[in-house]
Amino acid sequence: WSEDRFNEIIKETSTFIKKVGYNPKAVAFVPISGWHGDNMLEESANMTWYKGWTKETKGGVVKGKTLLDAIDAIEPP
Repeated sequence: WSEDRFNEIIKETSTFIKKVGYNPKAVAFVPISGWHGDNMLEESANMTWYKGWTKETKGGVVKGKTLLDAIDAIEPP
């Protein structure tokens, strides 16, 4: 549950997202463990350093903590 590794992944992924024409600020980055269910449906106690995600949308700034929150925040085309 490394915060440093999570930040490294965000940095690398953001670079790729920019290259393909998307705004990384419009993406919710969520550290999850599918194996343990961490941050999938409920906030995980295993990542106390994680305070949640923020992303920009047409309607303003949206915040959440879990993958479910991020999925619910996807705007339809």
